[in-house]
Amino acid sequence: MKRILLFGASAAIVLCSCVSQKKYKELETKQKETQDLLNTATVKLNSCLEEQRVATTKVESLQDQVSTLKNTNAALLSNQGDLATLSKKGAENLEKSLESIKEKDMQIKTLRDAMNKKDSVTLALVTSLKGALGNLNDEDIEINVEKGVVFVSISDKLLFRSGSYQVSDRAKEVLGKVATVVKNKPDFEFMVEGHTDNVPISNNCIVDNWDLSTKRATAIVRILQKDFGVNPARMTAAGRGEYVPVAENTTTSGKAANRRTRIVVLPKLDQFYTMIEEGMKEATEASKSGN
Repeated sequence: MKRILLFGASAAIVLCSCVSQKKYKELETKQKETQDLLNTATVKLNSCLEEQRVATTKVESLQDQVSTLKNTNAALLSNQGDLATLSKKGAENLEKSLESIKEKDMQIKTLRDAMNKKDSVTLALVTSLKGALGNLNDEDIEINVEKGVVFVSISDKLLFRSGSYQVSDRAKEVLGKVATVVKNKPDFEFMVEGHTDNVPISNNCIVDNWDLSTKRATAIVRILQKDFGVNPARMTAAGRGEYVPVAENTTTSGKAANRRTRIVVLPKLDQFYTMIEEGMKEATEASKSGN
């Protein structure tokens, strides 16, 4: 009889272990998927910033080339003394230099126009967001631009109760305003980031701060999609946990500042650079056809 009881108890322990292992694997898989999404978004953002830096460098390089060509022409004119005495070869070289200057000037203008257009679109987005959310206190929501990227940071007291990822009714009103703006800006994608302070959390629904921040970001994305019709293909949900603080976690106010949800609006820079390439091509063709 004792053997039967021992066998039954052993079987129950094994079954419980299997169930626990299965749940662990599911959570592990979900965490990996979320991390992959975050890594992809981070790589994309870094790539966009690098492309912007390359474009700026290219403008500076073209300006240097124009300056060099102008100096070359000045030297040719000085050495020859008078246009009437220029040799045929010198005149041809001068003509080619002038053609090159014209082409470079048009390319520079194209680059500047493209950059100004991107900056104008970003400014229009910021203006629209501030206009839609203008009735909120500064401590609840902040909108700023860094390196051409728009950031909307919303405090957790506006969105969630402490330790919860259930979105409040007041927050839905705010998210509706944000959704109205971003839906009218199809040239932007955005990432919703959840952030926490460093106070540990663990209960039946939440494993840790990583889990809480991810659940909060996902809750926001679902509402934007289901309640306000934002295209899910334009959104990424990411949990950053406690590891990207904006203030020290040693004070109550610092912890409150770190508990936030941030919407990172990303311009589609591939379209921006396609526009630059097309403009450069048109400038070159126009320069050739004008002679």
